[in-house]
Amino acid sequence: MDQPSLYDDDIVTWAEQQASTLRALARRPDLSNILDWENVAEEIESVGRSQISAVEQQLLQTLIHVLKYMSAPRAQSTRSWRVEVIAFHAAARRAYAPGMRRRIDWDWIWKTARLQAEASLQMYDDHLVAGLPDRMPFTPDELVAESLTMDWALERLAATLNRPTDHH
Repeated sequence: MDQPSLYDDDIVTWAEQQASTLRALARRPDLSNILDWENVAEEIESVGRSQISAVEQQLLQTLIHVLKYMSAPRAQSTRSWRVEVIAFHAAARRAYAPGMRRRIDWDWIWKTARLQAEASLQMYDDHLVAGLPDRMPFTPDELVAESLTMDWALERLAATLNRPTDHH
């Protein structure tokens, strides 16, 4: 095999390559039709999709906790939110592969994080901070960087807020 570590390094790209190869083999008339080529290829692709989904969910939870902390910094749960950001971010970083970058729906993660953070805050009569951008304010590289911390994310997010300007 010319790329023995691709499975370990980027399972999404590996799964796509394997599925593509299986589909090419399925078109060969000299091979047996006993194997259900298309469904085997689909199953292999689903491995990649499930990995992407896992990373999306970890990043989603990271952002939900950052948004809650920014919106309710005096809430009783802020300590646990900090700990959870570390845990969710570490899990996302561990599972993230370069082949996922163009397949992850970054804006969906942001919009969903905003909705879920708002719903969670409303349970305690808090609200999401005003002026948040409509689109993902972090780049993919920033979200999966080892250096992402709660404080960095809060500072970076605060810089993106659309604050109303005073006209005196």
